[in-house]
Amino acid sequence: MADNWETPWQARRLPRVQTRDGDHRSCYQRDKARVLHSAAFRRLQAKTQVLGVGLSDFYRTRLTHSLEAAQIGTGITAQLQAKYPQTASELRLDASLTETLCLAHDIGHPPFGHGGEIALHYMMHEHGGFEGNGQTFRIITQLEPYTAEHGMNLARRSILGLIKYPNFIDTLTNPACHGQINTSLRQVKADDWHPPKGLFSCDKPLFDWLLSPFCEDDIARFMAFDSFDNKHGKTRYKSFDCTIMELADDIAYGIHDLEDAIVMSMVTSERFVADIVEPLQKMDVPWLSANIEQLTKRLFSKQHHERKNAIGALVNCFITAITIMQQEQFAHPLLANQAQLPTQYEAALSLFKSFVYDQVIRQSEVQILEYKGQQMVMELFEAFASDPERLLPENTRQRWRQAEEAGYGHRIIADYISGMTDEFAARLYSTLFVPKHG
Repeated sequence: MADNWETPWQARRLPRVQTRDGDHRSCYQRDKARVLHSAAFRRLQAKTQVLGVGLSDFYRTRLTHSLEAAQIGTGITAQLQAKYPQTASELRLDASLTETLCLAHDIGHPPFGHGGEIALHYMMHEHGGFEGNGQTFRIITQLEPYTAEHGMNLARRSILGLIKYPNFIDTLTNPACHGQINTSLRQVKADDWHPPKGLFSCDKPLFDWLLSPFCEDDIARFMAFDSFDNKHGKTRYKSFDCTIMELADDIAYGIHDLEDAIVMSMVTSERFVADIVEPLQKMDVPWLSANIEQLTKRLFSKQHHERKNAIGALVNCFITAITIMQQEQFAHPLLANQAQLPTQYEAALSLFKSFVYDQVIRQSEVQILEYKGQQMVMELFEAFASDPERLLPENTRQRWRQAEEAGYGHRIIADYISGMTDEFAARLYSTLFVPKHG
């Protein structure tokens, strides 16, 4: 492996011209600071994670979820550095880089969780679609005003690590998966408008710049995807750093978000035993299958410290199981290596994730809030699209004019609404549509 292979991956679109005396930070420590100090990151404190913001001051928001994912990511990084010291050194595995990715991975998500995402995708389905990960790419490369035109101007490797789905929504869309266009926004069914997971075609020049250090064969293979009759296309591959971030995200979602559900009494120990404990005991997962019954007693204990202890033990179980796998079909080390859970641990984590989804997210109380948010976002979009020159704030209006000339003015409206917090969107909705308000 050449010693200088990482040089192009530390490059930025806007070369760093300012030098500050005494600043000895690494490339990725600077990137972490840029994410932490960004407005997009701060807004996560008021965006829905699983449960709606404002229902309680206990459970997680997008911000606290991202902080927990970052902590788990550093734990994974330390484990891999200890298990695979030579490979970790060759790959320049870096804790600050991992933290950067975990902190930034959700900044593209719109208000009101998946309800907001579905709303924007429905309103944008004829204009390139909308998806949270694609919006993250736009924020870090263009929208966040750290620079005039290049967003946060992160290092190329940091941007690569945030690309979970390396192809374009237009390419991945299966029209058969979209429902009918309704004259009434209240008739839009969420299940008919789940977006393909990918990037926006209008951002292709930036994506081309990102992948330029790879050879043509690696680029083509990296962008490969599977097609389905009844689903949107799904990309196959991620970069090495992205696989670490995604594992941290999955563990935070499956285990830490479970704690919220338990504390809020949204799940019962009986249901947990039926859906998690009994299947796990049949799966023969090292340590976990033998200890899940005892962990369950602590999870549902009245003692807060007992539950915390059990949550920590579950997180540690998954972090310590992660391995590095080689993919021989790729030439570049950032694509040829993948962090992954062994099959039985991956199946076990899927049980936890499915439990949170089925027992919490699909509850009618949560879905009612998602539907409400979905309606607000669609009506806001409809209003701004009806008369952008009149209703958009001045700086957004200027961006809309430029984009409209290039044929993608609707994308600027999606940028504006997706950047709102739950509370800001609700207030703006009331101002626009509720008499005697505002």
